[in-house]
Amino acid sequence: MTEVRLRACPDYEREHCRAALEAVCGGLSWVQPGMKIGVKVNLVAGAPPEKAVTTHPALVAALTELLIEHGASVVVGDSPGGLFTPAFLQRVYHLSGYEAVEQVGATLNTDCEIRETDFPQGAVLHRFSYTAWLDSCDALINFCKLKTHGMMGMTCAVKNLFGSIPGTMKPEYHFRFSRPEDFAKMLTDLPCYFRPRLHLVDAVTAMEGNGPGSGDPRRLGLVLGCEDPFALDEVCAGLIGCDAVPTQAAARELGRIPAYTVTGEDPAAFHIPDFVLPPRRGTLFQMLLPGKAGEALSRVLQSAMAPRPTLTPAKCVGCGKCAAICPAKAIIMANHKPEFNRKTCIGCFCCQEFCPKGALEARRTPLARLLSPM
Repeated sequence: MTEVRLRACPDYEREHCRAALEAVCGGLSWVQPGMKIGVKVNLVAGAPPEKAVTTHPALVAALTELLIEHGASVVVGDSPGGLFTPAFLQRVYHLSGYEAVEQVGATLNTDCEIRETDFPQGAVLHRFSYTAWLDSCDALINFCKLKTHGMMGMTCAVKNLFGSIPGTMKPEYHFRFSRPEDFAKMLTDLPCYFRPRLHLVDAVTAMEGNGPGSGDPRRLGLVLGCEDPFALDEVCAGLIGCDAVPTQAAARELGRIPAYTVTGEDPAAFHIPDFVLPPRRGTLFQMLLPGKAGEALSRVLQSAMAPRPTLTPAKCVGCGKCAAICPAKAIIMANHKPEFNRKTCIGCFCCQEFCPKGALEARRTPLARLLSPM
């Protein structure tokens, strides 16, 4: 049975990080001298560690020390939203405080080669491009950050592997899989292809609200580890009370969630009942109108009820990044402010995710608020 391991970690002090990782890594008996271990972190955008946007460098540094003590070399990387170039990556590493990871012996990846692969076993992702640095590693560890997410409700172990897709190509995949359920299935295909040996979660300080890039830090005080990302995400979703995670729904449909047990800490002791989640996507009409006869009306009503990116004008600086990154080209800049074409918007929330000022938020529609004011 798969084991999801939890260990309390009150802060990012070195000794606390080290003790927590020793407890949740499962012994690392598979690490052999001479192996090159890749650590795929969450660096969605360069931000100081205290913002809770990225996997905290103190934890990544502690993991690096453990791996080096086992005789391995370590390369740490991600493909953030934006250019996939050495200069851009170096800037993100610097803003995120990852010099601390280099100082303990890791190499920060600057290999920006892109490869294509076929994956006929995938549920929906049968051919895709990915960052080639992952191929240079003998084994991969997926080290994510527990955060809210405008489109997927939560980003954790499964969603973190979307960072294997080169930054500038991410909008293309949002457009290819524009329905949330298809995008979720695509995300669940990625860990099945890359098969990381270990998945770790930085939940010492999580992010609530307008995640994954502009939410608020929320102390949770945990580090988690598991060999299976789907079981790990089940536990993490329970910690923050997020029971509408499309990736987990897709994993259940595809039979990808194994039987698991939880060891270490009691999850109930760390559950946050008032954790601020993004708005839900409406699914009520799918239940009320089952079958083909109700599909068309269900789609119309769901569209009217689904959360949408909404601008806070006072925060907007008119940089135009939202318009540039929108895969559906549903945003134009007018008088230095974004204007949305709601008919062509696919609800991917790329604009919200990558807005550098947090000026865009996932908000409920007026109809949704009218029918359900909570």
